[in-house]
Amino acid sequence: MKKSLSLLALAFLAACAAAPDAIAPAAISPDLYAGRSCQQLAQENANLTAELTTLVAQQQRAVDGDAMGVFLLGLPMSSMSGNDKETEIALARGKQQAITLQMQTKGCRAI
Repeated sequence: MKKSLSLLALAFLAACAAAPDAIAPAAISPDLYAGRSCQQLAQENANLTAELTTLVAQQQRAVDGDAMGVFLLGLPMSSMSGNDKETEIALARGKQQAITLQMQTKGCRAI
């Protein structure tokens, strides 16, 4: 019985939202941005930075909410209610990485 409860607890914890710093970028090809100018790439990068700031704050709230939900109810409430932003963060980070590589390929100066 103890083993079953331990496994159940681990399953709930695994369903919890990931910490923002632990989310790896998605694989995005730099070729997606090949047709853009250095200025366009810099603007897109700035937009993604602003978006990531918001997403990371939302994800941290989801992590905190899941911790509280697991503590109080045994359920990761934030993740279960769709507040987990892991996918969006991974995509935004992947896009930023791809833009950075494209900027390096084009020899863009930091703007």
